[in-house]
Amino acid sequence: MGLEQRKLYTPHTPEVEQHTPKEQQHVVRRVKRRFSKGENILFALSAAFTIFLSSMLLQTHSDLNAVNKEVQLLNSEIDETTKQNTELSIQVSDKSTYERIWKKAQENGLNLNKNNVKVVPGR
Repeated sequence: MGLEQRKLYTPHTPEVEQHTPKEQQHVVRRVKRRFSKGENILFALSAAFTIFLSSMLLQTHSDLNAVNKEVQLLNSEIDETTKQNTELSIQVSDKSTYERIWKKAQENGLNLNKNNVKVVPGR
């Protein structure tokens, strides 16, 4: 009867592992993206659209301010012209009085001849 040598492993004896060179596996990690490519494109397009609309809004507002300024200038010119017209009409009424016209006529050597006077209906 032969004696056999047995390897007995008890939980108290540490097991020794032999490291054999194995093929190293390439682990491909998937990068978790928050957003997909389509979502990124949509975000970029919406940002570009928002920037475009805001610039158009600012341009329109600027044009509107320029037109309002021009309207104010025209209104002030109209008011000034109206004042001048009023002053000129007052001067016309002052200079077209009968006494003034008669005085100018006498200065230029005209005499009143009642036979040659014709009455013209006024306005």
